[in-house]
Amino acid sequence: MGRLFNLDNPIMAALSRVADLLILNIITFICCIPIFTIGAALTAMHSVLLKMARKTDSYIVRSYFSSFKQNFKQATGMWLIFLAIYAFIGFDFMLILNTEITFPRFIIYLLIVVLAFLIIITIYAFALEARFVNTVRTTLGNAVILSIAAFPRSLAMLGITLVPVVLWYFAESLGPLLPLVMMFGISAPAYVCALLYSPVFLKLEPKVEEEIKSDMEWSVDENGGNPFARDEIEENDGKAAEEAAEPSENQD
Repeated sequence: MGRLFNLDNPIMAALSRVADLLILNIITFICCIPIFTIGAALTAMHSVLLKMARKTDSYIVRSYFSSFKQNFKQATGMWLIFLAIYAFIGFDFMLILNTEITFPRFIIYLLIVVLAFLIIITIYAFALEARFVNTVRTTLGNAVILSIAAFPRSLAMLGITLVPVVLWYFAESLGPLLPLVMMFGISAPAYVCALLYSPVFLKLEPKVEEEIKSDMEWSVDENGGNPFARDEIEENDGKAAEEAAEPSENQD
């Protein structure tokens, strides 16, 4: 009986992970309600999920709000950019669907492709914001590069992210599954995405660590600089956060 309730037991570990995802889903949902805070909420969620994917997580709530506070300003600015683009695409869809003018089918297909690509970039952007310190421009640029460079993973991330949307669309036929979508619809797909993009980030992080060590010996000039891993900043009390600039290695 003691083994059953041991935290090292696979069953208990799985139940603990489910509980963490439930808590994270609730916190993220609440923090997304004001709309303009969605960027910071998603960044904090990805920060926690990446640690969960690497099994280095500890205090879910404390870690979440620490990242939320640390990334609020830049993540919010980045989210407003995404929000404007999503609004523009949504307006185009409404225009096409609610007008008497017949648009060529390729325009609709093109909008769908653009929307799908935008969703992938959004996932990468806030995950990168959670893990590395860069300008908004650099983070968005790196998100675009990773979306293309790791296309199979990107496609899988898109599919996983859209699963709750599809299930919600067929909500009437879901029955008892609908509460599960409400309880895990945000955090669970994002957790799978973290498992997918974590290996990609791991290839970048050794270079980041080398740049951090180098930056401790040499100052960053005004026209260039080095990327910083978010965890490294936390360990060094955030002293290097303001010195981060556009990375060259993330764009390989």
